[in-house]
Amino acid sequence: MPDPFSSPILGSPVSVGLAQVRTGSVPSLNRTFGIDFPEKDRFIQKMDNTSTAPGSFQVSILLCDGFALMSYASFVEPLRAANLLAGTEVCRIRHLSETGAPVQSSGAARVPVDAGIGGQLRADLLVVVAGGDPFSFVSARTFGWLRRLAATGMTLGGVSGGPVVLAQAGVMKDRRMTVHWEHAAALAEAVPGLLLERSLYVIDRDRVTCGGGTAPMDMMHDLIVGRFGAGFARSVSDWFLHTDVRPSAGPQRAGLVERVGTTSRPVLDAVALMESHLADPLSLDQLAALAGVSGRQLSRLFRQHLGVTVMARYRHLRLEKARQLLRQSALSMTEIALATGFAGSSHFSSAFHEAYGEPPGRLRR
Repeated sequence: MPDPFSSPILGSPVSVGLAQVRTGSVPSLNRTFGIDFPEKDRFIQKMDNTSTAPGSFQVSILLCDGFALMSYASFVEPLRAANLLAGTEVCRIRHLSETGAPVQSSGAARVPVDAGIGGQLRADLLVVVAGGDPFSFVSARTFGWLRRLAATGMTLGGVSGGPVVLAQAGVMKDRRMTVHWEHAAALAEAVPGLLLERSLYVIDRDRVTCGGGTAPMDMMHDLIVGRFGAGFARSVSDWFLHTDVRPSAGPQRAGLVERVGTTSRPVLDAVALMESHLADPLSLDQLAALAGVSGRQLSRLFRQHLGVTVMARYRHLRLEKARQLLRQSALSMTEIALATGFAGSSHFSSAFHEAYGEPPGRLRR
């Protein structure tokens, strides 16, 4: 059977002081900078318009019967630790089930929930956690609810078998994703056309998917970085002795230091951010702020260690992902352009031709 995964792309870290988190003064990226960027995906604007109070991160977790207990704990515990370290509730966690009844895990634990599904949901992120045989979870009611949430622009995620539920609900079209290796082949057959990757986790605009196991801890590090900065995220990871945070591509690729070719922490943080924000490009100022340096300093470090400008490196990463999608997917030029952060097919074609000396369409002939 052919490998159901395409080649992976990384995603991971970057700094905001802990004091800012404690005082709730850490806004979302767009609220921080309040400007419009030429190639910024519409999703970022949507998230900014629906964000909660500055510094708060509202996460709802939909548990399916037999959900993987380790995967669930690896996802939810960093949120709890963030609240503990911040000294205030910077992460608000809400548990849901289809009926509102407690949910049995894969182990002995039975988790009570706050509510059942249905109606509108006030959250920055809804994550489905499943396990065992996620293909057996077939619920027209839940699938319809997930589709309605997706239509509102809500960010949806899946952990362990959760991505199977999202895919079967029809909300993963044109979004890169991953799933636990045990379910990959069956999912590729059940839902043709998915952009599956052999990664620990994948963040693609308004979709967040994770293979499960201990990988949710790495994914949560990435999400906490994006929300509160690298400094606070490292404090949360250190709390669990999780000092070796893996990039989203995990063991399928060399480590970030080996791939980038430097040990400069601001450079590594900025590149990791670039790789997890391909469809929704960040500006130089955003990259620098999250890496804990000024824009001028980050530019100097990139020239010193990599011999290129910050945004040249960023564009290269996006074009490499676009080239991969041209070869391994049936997405249209416009869809690939949007998936890699370009304003449209014309802008993408021009950048591609400039970089590779041929139009993107030639890769499909």
